[in-house]
Amino acid sequence: MGFRCGIVGLPNVGKSTLFNALTETAAAQAANYPFCTIEPNVGRVAVPDPRLDKIREIASSAQEIETQIEFVDIAGLVRGASMGEGLGNQFLANIREVDAIVHVLRCFEGGDVTHVEGRVDPVADAETVETELMLADLDSLERRVPNLVKKAQQGDKEAKVEASVLGQALELLRASKPARLVVPKDLEEHKALQRAQLLTAKPVLYVCNVHEADAAEGNPLSERVFAKAKAEGAKAVVISAAIEAEIATLPSEERDLFLADLGLHETGLNRMIHAAYELLGLITFYTAGPKEARAWTVHKGAKAPEAAGEIHTDFERGFIRAETIAYDDFVKLGGEARARDAGKLRSEGKDYVVQDGDVMLFRFNV
Repeated sequence: MGFRCGIVGLPNVGKSTLFNALTETAAAQAANYPFCTIEPNVGRVAVPDPRLDKIREIASSAQEIETQIEFVDIAGLVRGASMGEGLGNQFLANIREVDAIVHVLRCFEGGDVTHVEGRVDPVADAETVETELMLADLDSLERRVPNLVKKAQQGDKEAKVEASVLGQALELLRASKPARLVVPKDLEEHKALQRAQLLTAKPVLYVCNVHEADAAEGNPLSERVFAKAKAEGAKAVVISAAIEAEIATLPSEERDLFLADLGLHETGLNRMIHAAYELLGLITFYTAGPKEARAWTVHKGAKAPEAAGEIHTDFERGFIRAETIAYDDFVKLGGEARARDAGKLRSEGKDYVVQDGDVMLFRFNV
């Protein structure tokens, strides 16, 4: 399972520069004027994973296959997008298709890049975009909720669930708060909220685009964004899109030295992925054999048959058991055979909840 993050923000905050760097392509045209990105560009990148490197080494696998993340560079939004201003309708439609929103904010002063509103205030920029998303959701729910309430009063059980959870979302939006603050009381309400595809129900990762000199520690502008993220249960990371663009042009063996010179331990891509995984509640499990070592992604709380289904639907349908080794045991003991001898290979059934780092072999019969 991969997941899809939409890169959004006001025009000229560095979205396309970041997208180009992350995907190491020139698919998105970065230029100093609004709407240089007209159609959403999509780039799929491998998730860097040192644990997979180690598993491949121990298992003597011929190749390794990382899990992947998809980034969608979405056209810049302007004030009035919820009413169709600029590329508003297209912008909103594209956001509905992503799992999470990566909101790029300009956190640097000066330079020759024109800010669409003539000032640098990342929190105000974030609120401009959020307001447009809330207005779009509000318009949608004010038309939908009354009909759901009527159906619920007539005994429609599904409508009753939807009316309850979407009614909560509507009240939040009327109070100028995003729908992601809704707390579903059970799984049915959670699914109903997901089906509604509300723009403000999607998790948000704020990306503070700073000058190169501030890439390691951030600056007062990015500190304000982090405070906002903390207050609303979102995530934030500091990235210099310019640095990421430069790293993308370097041979892999030179990147670590370049980062070290800047006081950085990892690329902005890695920080974004780690934050996105945490935001979406994702974990990684592994399979390993002579042909390949491979990383797979599931949501926290997924049970063994669901993980098996990520590999093939037949694995889930005919699931018998999962032979499982914790990553630390796999590495410490030097692979499957020694882990088995040491009693660290466990036979887990259908109710086993997959743990991050599990190395798994599925037994099935179809």
